[in-house]
Amino acid sequence: MCRIAISLILMMLCFSQNDAQTIAFTRQDTLRGSITKEREWWDLVYYHLDIKVNPSDSTIYGKNTILYEVLDNYQVMQIDLQPPLILEKAIQKGKSLPVKHDGNAHFITLNENQKQGAINEIEIHYGGKPHIAKNPPWDGGITWTIDRDNKPFVASSCQGIGASIWWPCKDHMYDEPDSMLISVNVPENLINVSNGRLRKVEEHEDKTKTWHWFVSNPINNYCVNINIADYAHFSEIYSGEKGELDCDYYVLKGNLRFAQHQFKQVSLMLEAFEYWLGPYPFYKDGYKLVEVPYAGMEHQSSVTYGNKYRNGFFGNDFSFSGWGQKFDFIIIHESGHEWFANSITYKDIADMWIHEGFTSYAENLYVEYHYGKKAGSEYVIGTRMNIRNDRPIIGQYNVNYEGSGDMYHKGANMLHTLRQIVNDDEKWREILRKMNREFYHQTVTSRQIEDFLSRETKIDLSKFFDQYLRDVRIPKLEYSINENELQYRWSNCVDGFDMPVKIYLNEAEKWLKPVLEWKIEEIELKDTVVKIDPNFYVSYLNITD
Repeated sequence: MCRIAISLILMMLCFSQNDAQTIAFTRQDTLRGSITKEREWWDLVYYHLDIKVNPSDSTIYGKNTILYEVLDNYQVMQIDLQPPLILEKAIQKGKSLPVKHDGNAHFITLNENQKQGAINEIEIHYGGKPHIAKNPPWDGGITWTIDRDNKPFVASSCQGIGASIWWPCKDHMYDEPDSMLISVNVPENLINVSNGRLRKVEEHEDKTKTWHWFVSNPINNYCVNINIADYAHFSEIYSGEKGELDCDYYVLKGNLRFAQHQFKQVSLMLEAFEYWLGPYPFYKDGYKLVEVPYAGMEHQSSVTYGNKYRNGFFGNDFSFSGWGQKFDFIIIHESGHEWFANSITYKDIADMWIHEGFTSYAENLYVEYHYGKKAGSEYVIGTRMNIRNDRPIIGQYNVNYEGSGDMYHKGANMLHTLRQIVNDDEKWREILRKMNREFYHQTVTSRQIEDFLSRETKIDLSKFFDQYLRDVRIPKLEYSINENELQYRWSNCVDGFDMPVKIYLNEAEKWLKPVLEWKIEEIELKDTVVKIDPNFYVSYLNITD
């Protein structure tokens, strides 16, 4: 496929939006994107989502039972559910509660005094026809389709648009339940696959079955999923850093032989990522790869797959280097999110680069592990032609607005550049592994990650991150050579930018420490050829007279 066509796919992949400055944010944006007073007084402990999915009429009905800890005395709770679904009633201790509906937010007034430290329970009943996904997973909801045998093929996808597009919840990323039970009733000839481990399957007289999946780890809202089809199942055991990891695969029956071949890449992925990032974060819940009728998504312990059993992204290489054809993009990228998105999760979608920058960077770590350091570098450097520098990578806080789609490839190249500054591969690997230990199963801010990297590298990276995350300009190394003098400086930068950079003088390696003011160094060679190490994501300009 031509580069223009690939770029169009990339734009969809990167959740491209208009510049934040042209958007008038609404009350609904604030209610969705901020930690309102109706959210902050209670802490999620447990969800039990118990629903009936009806492929025949595209409806979902059921309830979500929520256990929560009272952090502060308050009487009004915000629950999110998006139309056309209807929040039918809220019940606590057998009594219906008054509900005030405000668009996607529903404010429930509790009858009893909420005592600090108490663990309470509330049931949220709902139902209707959920929003149909228009272009999943980028414009999500529920996908209702059929397989080649005319059997229902149904799946959820909801990052960005929000989990409340198909189930009632506290739809903000800062708070996660400690565990969750997902019970899904479907026609008896179908299987539902959700997150975690299958506890049991109940058969009913009405020719339906209920599939009960238990998630024993914290889980963010958009990673909760349902996948319903006439699946074939196969499995394997991966011997990993924490012992035996159950790997289960659910695919359409007609694709079984293709999956048995293509999914051999899962063990290659686990081997590479456990080496670079540390143990797979969800041994208790296992790993699943589940076929769906869209490209794929990083649903925790239930990674979804729709890449047509081809390497690359539907056969295409985002890096144009050839290395992207060596692996199935969806298997590697979406599984990488188990570390960065599902274990380490952003608190606000404005910091979505934490998910996408690190996971895109992990792609070239995968390439490096299996094909060598030069191959890994060629892959990540090749992705630079997809960078647009249209707006900052960090979005606007408290209104559910992510930053530029450059969070993927620019984020990866920023981290690749940082690795060059560290200049010690084993130290860099330990930093990545320590990050996954320190922030294991936590929600975090960009500042926390930035401060961690500054501390562990023992380098003040504040201006580095301001440049790459909060500015659209690419640092430019200006230099000139006059006889035996090399003059150089940074331009096109934020104030105080002082990143060191590696250059080559007639093939001899040399480190410079440019700032915004000119520096002069004597060099021994005349007619010197200057080359900038291409592993640094910078531009350069020779201004020699």
